[in-house]
Amino acid sequence: MIVLKFGGSSVANATAMSRVLDIVEQAAAKDRVILVSSAISGCTDALIQIGAQEDPEQLIDALEHRHLAIISRLFTGRERQDAVAECRDTFSEIRCIPPVIESFGELLSTRIIARKLACEGFKTQWLDSRDLVCASGGTADTSKTYAAIQKAVEQYPQARVFVAPGFIARDPQGRVCTLGRGGSDYSASLYAAATSAADLQIWTDVPGIMTTNPKLVAAARTIPEISYTAAFDMARYGAKVLYAPAVAPAREAGIAIGIRNTFDPANPGTVICSRTPGVPEFKGVASLDNPSDGSTLVCLISEGAPDPSAAVRRIGTALREAGIQPLGEPECSEGSNFIVKVRTNVARSTVAAIHREFFEQRALSAIDVYVAGNGAVGKALASIVEACGGAFPNAGKQLNIKAISSDHTFVDEVLSSARSRSVFVDCTDSTDIWQKFIPLFNAGINVVTSNRRSLAVPYVDYAAMKAAAAQNGCFFRYDTTVGNALPILQSISDGANCGDGPTLIEAVVSCTLNHLVTSYKGVGGESLADLLCKAQKEGLTEPDPRIDLGGRDALRKLLILSREAGVPLEESDVQITPMLDPEYFRGSLEEFYRRLQNDEPRFQRLEKDLRATGERQRFVASLRRNPDGTFKAEIRMRRVGIDSPFYWINGTENVTIIHSNDAYPLVIKGSGEGARLAASGIIRNILQ
Repeated sequence: MIVLKFGGSSVANATAMSRVLDIVEQAAAKDRVILVSSAISGCTDALIQIGAQEDPEQLIDALEHRHLAIISRLFTGRERQDAVAECRDTFSEIRCIPPVIESFGELLSTRIIARKLACEGFKTQWLDSRDLVCASGGTADTSKTYAAIQKAVEQYPQARVFVAPGFIARDPQGRVCTLGRGGSDYSASLYAAATSAADLQIWTDVPGIMTTNPKLVAAARTIPEISYTAAFDMARYGAKVLYAPAVAPAREAGIAIGIRNTFDPANPGTVICSRTPGVPEFKGVASLDNPSDGSTLVCLISEGAPDPSAAVRRIGTALREAGIQPLGEPECSEGSNFIVKVRTNVARSTVAAIHREFFEQRALSAIDVYVAGNGAVGKALASIVEACGGAFPNAGKQLNIKAISSDHTFVDEVLSSARSRSVFVDCTDSTDIWQKFIPLFNAGINVVTSNRRSLAVPYVDYAAMKAAAAQNGCFFRYDTTVGNALPILQSISDGANCGDGPTLIEAVVSCTLNHLVTSYKGVGGESLADLLCKAQKEGLTEPDPRIDLGGRDALRKLLILSREAGVPLEESDVQITPMLDPEYFRGSLEEFYRRLQNDEPRFQRLEKDLRATGERQRFVASLRRNPDGTFKAEIRMRRVGIDSPFYWINGTENVTIIHSNDAYPLVIKGSGEGARLAASGIIRNILQ
């Protein structure tokens, strides 16, 4: 048996629940599964608020709408009708404001999940935790609970997946009760212990138990493995990723607990198990506020028995360096933990200081950076680096910008003076600077570029650059060439390297055209000609905007996307249907704008027709794998409906949809324009 517990953020909406289904499918291929779920994110708080108000109908309607929206996305036809009816029946009970109203959130979420699993072909059985978990004061009667769970599971030998609500139970008098906030972790641990599960996985929205709260300290990192005792101490001193009482049932049964990230299932996360390290190890820093007196206990947690005097001395030194006066001297607790009491208003600084002392490397490795292009992106890059003094301690790097230039001889100057392992950054819009990349690689110099013209070259030249980088042990990174700072290229290349690659890539990546088509409103708004003229003056287009309208920018980006997917696409392989008819591309720019203005009534009629059908136009680049293994690449205007991610974008937003043999496509959406975003993406490429 495998027990999987999912938190509220993991089931917050239909998209999140779909990820859950993928995780369950993989687990069910190995063994029978018990899925324990929390209520959808925010539901329990909403239910408590409903129970406290005299007229909560509006709140109930809003919460019901959230659940119905999930059902609408997950189900169709008769299955949707049945799920809606079941959901409304539950809300009929909620409208009566029953005792322990907060117990209904888990009933709603798990019934939806169980029904969806059944629709997907899994032999599924929903279990009512109110009939199985016996508890008093938030603590379970394990003998009664284990016996009830074992009996319930044995009644359904054909079931492959059991679904059970977490958090809820009954007390010895038969009244519904809860296991406390965070109690779904406890529920999952009880189910695992009762069934002697081979594995207990708690799926949440963070990559495991971390050395401290990453919201307080950006340098926090995941702890790969931790003992039951240390994990319990992290939880009881304030780490929110795990509910402390959940440790005991699993520990007593000898079941390891995996803390995993629903949104990054490939990440191994943290394993909580029985372990005795060979030498004492510091594991993390947690903090627990005491609102009654405005103080906070900050606890450094370790495994084994470190030298208490040395640890106390290091804590004291770290606090003095940070200018923090504790409310008492640091002291050793329980032989392995170290506690210091401080005022709550300096708790965050205290956690950061102790974490820095025990878990962070202070030495930074220096990287020399040469930037070609002193335009908006180059200036933004310099500004970001200057603001932090070039120090990026989380990455352990110090960036030293040695020179920024737009001079055409700059690359030769870099080749003659830069040290090996320096980084050359191409922030230009040059069409020929790429010809210097191979000499840079041969000199041992890494290259990062945001210039898509440097990648949209003949494939033989693209491949030669990649090969030269590999042969010389250099990195060649260009994530910002498509989608600015969005993780599009990495997602495509990861899929191509780890499997059989994408079956279809669809992308709205031309910021100019998307800005134009999403800004145009037809009658009553600015004319298409005026919008395009304004975009040209603001620098959003090429000097001749017909280059953008002809799909040139989209073509470059499609070439890069395709090549990251392992498809050696050339310009001649792409079928382009420009946004406008051929006559617009003949004659002078003045004639073009005059023709565009004269044809405004036609554009208005088209916009009116789109509104009447509930559709919108988007300029979409696509690469489709044919059944015979060949590919079809095209760029054209497409009409999309409300169910398309393309429908909802505005301005210079980009959307890329990556389809594969998996059940659900990956949708990446965000800003496709912005000098500071591009600069941040370049810095991330340098620091990787």
